[in-house]
Order: sequence, then C-alpha cells, then structure tokens
Amino acid sequence: MEIQDLVDSIGGELYGNDDFFSIDGFTGKFTFLNDSHTGDIVIRHWINDTGIQMAFNKNIACLITKTPKDGAIEMAEKLNFPLIVTDKIELANAYALSHTIDKYSPNSTNVVITGTNGKSTTSHLIYHILKNAGFHVLTNTDSESEFNTLIDPMVSKLIFDEVTENGAIDYLVIEVSEVQGWLGNLMENHAALMSAAVNPEVGVITNIAMDHIGLVNSIEDVFNEISTVPKAIGDGICVLNHDDELVMKLDVENPFYTSMSEIDDKNAVYYNGNEIVYESKPILAKEELPFTGSHFIQNILSAIGATISLGLDIDVITEGVKSYKALNRRFAKLNDEPLIYDDFAHNPDGIKATISETKKLLHEGQTLYVVCSIRGSRGIEINQLNVEALAESMDDNIELILSSSNDVVNELNFVEPEEREVFFNTLNEKNIEFTHYDNLKECLSETYKKADKKDIILLIGAQGMDPAESLLKDII
Repeated sequence: MEIQDLVDSIGGELYGNDDFFSIDGFTGKFTFLNDSHTGDIVIRHWINDTGIQMAFNKNIACLITKTPKDGAIEMAEKLNFPLIVTDKIELANAYALSHTIDKYSPNSTNVVITGTNGKSTTSHLIYHILKNAGFHVLTNTDSESEFNTLIDPMVSKLIFDEVTENGAIDYLVIEVSEVQGWLGNLMENHAALMSAAVNPEVGVITNIAMDHIGLVNSIEDVFNEISTVPKAIGDGICVLNHDDELVMKLDVENPFYTSMSEIDDKNAVYYNGNEIVYESKPILAKEELPFTGSHFIQNILSAIGATISLGLDIDVITEGVKSYKALNRRFAKLNDEPLIYDDFAHNPDGIKATISETKKLLHEGQTLYVVCSIRGSRGIEINQLNVEALAESMDDNIELILSSSNDVVNELNFVEPEEREVFFNTLNEKNIEFTHYDNLKECLSETYKKADKKDIILLIGAQGMDPAESLLKDII
C-alpha cells in the first residue's frame, strides 16, 4: 500500500511526512493508539499535539483522524510525521476493514447481520452453529456490545490478531449497526458501507424499527439507512424477516425468508407454533429450542436461514441450535424464587416484546415486577418512545419500578433531569403507578424484598441495568 492511495481512498488530506513514517512501512495492522506498535496505522476520531508526539515516539506508520485539535497539525509538520485528516472517519474504518479482510482473511466466507433488534443474538447463534460444526470462526458480537459499532478499527484489529495468532479464519460473522453516528451526527449509509467492506456471501436483516433517536428521527430515516444494504450484499443471499412489513419493501435480488407462521416458499424457514419447518419438514421441536420467546425464535430462524444459505447440513445446524447458550442479558434467568429475568430491552419494540413474553409465564396470584432503567444521556425522544412502550405493556398484575442508576453509570450514561421527567410525566398522564429509585442497588434490593417467592421480576434496560446481575448476587 502506498500512503497516497490510502489518502485518496478515504478522501483525506496529508500533513507532515509524505510517506509512511516507520522504516519498514506499514505492517498491515489498523489499531488504537494505546495498542499500537512500530509500523501500525492508528485511526482516531480526534487527536491533539500530545497524541501526535505519542504516535511519533511509537514509530507508527501514520495516524488518521477526523478532528485535529490543539496544534496537532503543527506538531505533525514539526516532527515530519504523516497525519491524514478526513471529513468522513467512517471511510477510514471501512477501508481498514476491507483491507484487513482482503489481506489476512481472503478465503473466509463472510456474513453480515443488521437490523434494529436481535442482531447480537442472531450473530452469536450463527457464530455458535459454525463453531460447533468445527470451523474457525470470528465474530465481533460480545455480551456488552463493545466490539460491534464499527466506528473504530476494533474489528480490523481483531481479525489481524486472530489470523496472526491462530491461523486462517473459515467464517467471519460481523454484526453491523443499522444506524450509526458520532457526537450526534449521522454517518449516512453506515450499514451499507460496512457491509460492502465485509463483502458477505450472506446478509441478515432482522427488522426495521425505531432506535438511535437524534441520529434518525423517523421510521422512514431508518428504512432509508437499511434500504442500501441489499445492494452492498450484491449477489449474496439476503435473509429477511417476512413478518416485518418494512423489511419486505426492500429491493432484494436473492432473498431467503423467515417467518413466525407458515410461508409457502422453497427459500424459507418458519415456525408453526410447535416446531421449526424447512422444506415442508419439521427440523426442531419447540422443546428443543434454547429459548421460546417469540422474538428469540425469530432470531433462531434468522440464524438457521443464514447457515442454510451458507450450505451447512440441516443436522449440523440443528445440533448447533440445541447446544446454544444465550449471551448475557438476553432473557437470562438470574434466580428461581422469585424468578428473575434480565434482558437488554432498550428500545420500544424490545420493551414490548420482552414484557409480552414474560407475561406468558404468569399464573393466577402472581405479580410481575418490571424494573426498568431509564436510558441516560440519550435524549428526550427515545425515552418518550420507551415510556410509551412501557405504558402500553402494563396491566393489573404488573408493578412498575424505575431506576436512574446513578450509582453505576458513568457521565456518558447519566440520566438527565428532562429524561427522567418525560418518564414521570407520561406515566402520570396515563394514571400508571410507579416507584422510582435514584440508585440501582437500592432499586434491586427493595424490589427483591417486596417480591414473593412465587412472583416474577423482569429487569430491562441498557447501560443502567448492565451491573444488575453482580449487584443481585450480593443482595440475594
């Protein structure tokens, strides 16, 4: 790679040295500044003069940024160090991903998964099915969603490290956010850009719904972001949720459908209420599934559709599904008496689906305690939609408890007064009783004391509910 080719490919401008800085050129690894070594390329959203000095001392090949601060350009020119500034940092990360796959994993078969809900569970299921079949697989899906934003070079780094340490990869399973941005600014066509960089043989689109308010402000905006993904998948097979009206409006060349009801199509897998069916034959009974909530079965169908499209034998696929263990915070059972479930329901569709499935577990005389963490520093709009979804899900045998989780979140997830007020005002307007706690530990402790052994406690929410499992271990 020549440095000017890199500059041109990402629409950048080069300052300082007009060639790679390290004597041996570029090693092939895109990474972070703290983890970088001689010859690596670092991608950062911003850099200051101190960061340039650090990069110089580390002898890296060059540094790419969107926002040079506090004399960064002047320092690069003083040290004769190559600094590339680009208006679209996402182009740099897409380039890094594409270059890394082409150079270090050219023979892998690649899968991308996008959509509003169910991406992580679907991705992890596909990963598990392939790994259970004996393949060398890498995924960017993890239980805390740290690696799946693709707005930094993490996945490129993961692929480089995996190949250099453990050899060639058979399959890459890459989760792609349907909408992405930085500091409140939308990265347009992010999902399509990253999907094209992966060059997938199979793509999965789980659903199209509202999330990421502020980056997008309508369901039409979300549709527009996802609508470009099928073209990025190209000749590959697109696994589509047949039950989602907006997904079915996508222009797809090679579709494979999944559905929660019978569907008459040879390229389809569906669930009939008792078993999963493919080519008119039952392949998995309900009691064989790792979880039986409707939205989770839809994720199972998507994973089965993807692995069928990859050409795996049905017996291999079903064995993988039956042996699957869920990611953390995906309707995970934390206790038996009372039953406590924990789920990463953090947007309207996820909230409604999770509460609906939990209601099915209730028997006469039981109470369901829904404990919801308010989304902090995400704005009024998404919290308005979330509280409306909560209100819609309430009935007489549900008690609602809210937490601002001030004791466990950092400044990036702190609940602002207006975010809390939109919850309070909406629930009061709808005459829905609720209890609010500033701190998550007190919230969990008081709810646990109040619940009878026969009752059910459902924990939902994003970052504000993440530490709940560890806190409950002490409380219980």
